[in-house]
Parts: sequence; C-alpha cells; structure tokens
Amino acid sequence: MRNKSHILPIIILAQFACTSLWFAGNAIVEDLTLQTGLGKEIVGYVISSVQFGFIIGTFCFAMFMIADRFSPSKVFFICSVMASVCNWSLAYDGITTSTLLLARFGTGFFLAGIYPVGMKIAADYYEHGLGKALGYLVGALVVGTGFPYLIGGLSINSSYIFIIRVTSFLAILGGLSIWLFVPNGPFRKPSSNLQLKASFSLFKLPNFRKAAFGYFGHMWELYAFWAFTPLAIKAYNQIHHTNLSIPLWTFIIIAIGGVSCVLGGYLSLKKGSKKIALTALIISGICCLASPLFFYVPEAIFLLSFIVWGASVIADSPQFSTMVANAVPTKLKATGLTIVNSIGFGISIISIQLLSHLNKTIAITSLLVILGIGPIMGLIQFLVKKKEPSD
Repeated sequence: MRNKSHILPIIILAQFACTSLWFAGNAIVEDLTLQTGLGKEIVGYVISSVQFGFIIGTFCFAMFMIADRFSPSKVFFICSVMASVCNWSLAYDGITTSTLLLARFGTGFFLAGIYPVGMKIAADYYEHGLGKALGYLVGALVVGTGFPYLIGGLSINSSYIFIIRVTSFLAILGGLSIWLFVPNGPFRKPSSNLQLKASFSLFKLPNFRKAAFGYFGHMWELYAFWAFTPLAIKAYNQIHHTNLSIPLWTFIIIAIGGVSCVLGGYLSLKKGSKKIALTALIISGICCLASPLFFYVPEAIFLLSFIVWGASVIADSPQFSTMVANAVPTKLKATGLTIVNSIGFGISIISIQLLSHLNKTIAITSLLVILGIGPIMGLIQFLVKKKEPSD
C-alpha cells in the first residue's frame, strides 16, 4: 500500500469505539442492581463475567486461528456487531441475573475478536515501530473503557439505556470503519499454531518469566482498580460531604492512563520497555499501599493521587507485552502472548471477586491496599538475581 498514514488513526478510533463496551455494564451498575436485585457483589460479577468471556474467546480465536484463516478486518467487524448485540441486551426491561451475566460474558467473548485482532491488524501494517503503535492502541482501550462513565457524567440523558445505545452504536461504527477502510496489511503472515504444550517450557526462559510475572502483578491490580474507583470516589464524598461527580471523575482517572500509555510508548524507544514498565509498577504499587491515606486529604490531593494512580496502573501494560513478545522464539510468540494474556485476565477475575467479597466487611478506605500484592509480586521477579542471560 502506497499510503498507509490513515491506517493507525482508524485502528485507534475503532479500538476506542469498540472497547467502550468493556465497562458499559459497570457504568450503569446501580441501575442493574435495581433490575436484578443484586447487592454490592454485582460490581464484581459484571466485570468478572466480561473478563471470563474474554479469556474463553481469546483461547477459541487462537486455537482456531480465526484471524489468520480469515480477513482480520472482517473478523473485527463481525465481532463488533455481535458484541454490540450482547451489550444492547442490557436494555431489556425483564433482565435477570442470569441474562445479565450471559450478556456480559458474550460481550467479553467477542471483545477477544476486537482488542487482540486490532493489535494484529496494526502488526500487519507496522513491521517497525510496533511498540509505539501498541502504546496508542492500549491507550485507545483505556479511553474506551472509561468512555461510558463520561457519557453518564455529562448528564446528556438521565436514562441508563442511553449509555447502552451509544456504546453499542459506537462499536458498530468502529467495526464498520475497519472493514471499509483497513484492508489486509502488507506484512500479514500466518502465525504459528498455538502450542499450548510449550507454555510450561516458556516459563523456563528467564526474561519471559520476569515479563510474565510483571504482567500478572499488573493485571491483579488493573481491572480491580478500575472497577472500584467509583466506590472510592463515593466513599470520599460520604466522608467529607463533598459532591464530586462519580462518573466524570471515574472517566478522568481511567482515561489518563491512555495518555500515559502513549507517552510510555515514546519513552520506551529511548529508555527501554523494562525501565518504563518497572517505574510504572513501582508508582502504582506505592499508590496501593498509601491508598488509605488518600481518603483523608483535601479534595485536590485526593483527585491528584487517583489521577497519578490511574496513569501508572496501565502504563506498564504495552511494555510488558512487548517484553513478553521479545523474550520468546518467533514461532512461539502467538503462544506466549496468548498464555500470558489469558492467565493475566484470569488473575484479574480473582482480585475483583476477592475485593467484592471483602467489601462486605472491609471499608473501601482500607480495601484497595490488597491490590498492592500484585505490584510487589511482580517486582520480586525482577529483584531476584540468578545466573541467567542479561536482560
């Protein structure tokens, strides 16, 4: 293709539009509580069902090599439509707990044909400078994740159905733009077969093991932090009798991570992915451990603390993914990335459900300290010195 300057912007916008479905359920969780009769535990159920669907979807798409056997752009479009249908079903008046969880599972399943496939499409066009491109794509995911909260915070329409309709419509537009304007890339090549039997041997590689455990620690913290940020803001309002907009500030705290991903992508070109990833992991880990203090400081400091947390909690994601990809033989890259991502999302379900369960007895002001387990365990892998090849 002679001119590909429009490709990356279209992929970025499409990723943003389609991943707005990821937290659409969480943005309307109070309304869903009234519809289903669930209590506080609904926060964990809504996001965990998406995560579980994404894990199953990732394995299915990888094992059947869907994006290799068929045009990735068409796969992206079809999945955007199916994910939108699942999301739209949340608007059903007679929704039950079972249909809610099934709808969110379906959304997660088809997001596996959007987020990873979008990265593959980018790789098909950008043989060089992929790290920077991935920084943009993860940034698009982050802003898309927070977007439903922005819709709610702007008070354009008080009905939660409006959020469902906007995110569903956006996702279809995003998928359509990929299908119409992003044909198969010039560097598209069939990937190696997914070799699950090789997964255990990969962990014998020192650099892979370090990057993988760093990513696992990051995932223990990330989605639980995003899911419980609205509850943290609500708690601050109750303690100090303030009136911070929960949806608007949740969007800002999540979306700032999109900026940090892009900046991290550029900085990694000079400093290296490892330094950027570890710096972000250290900062977010400190925020976890210091979080009880955040609830008893002036409003500006509380918001600034959560903004710093929101920026650091995701900035390491594209860098750990880059480190994982670079640590394995070319023929096992697909296997390595699939295994690491699947385990990572599985870990996120455990941390979300743990916090949901403990939130019944532990105040949110102390609860978020538990997220520090992830960064600590991730950092330990890099601090342990063994006789192994240089990083």
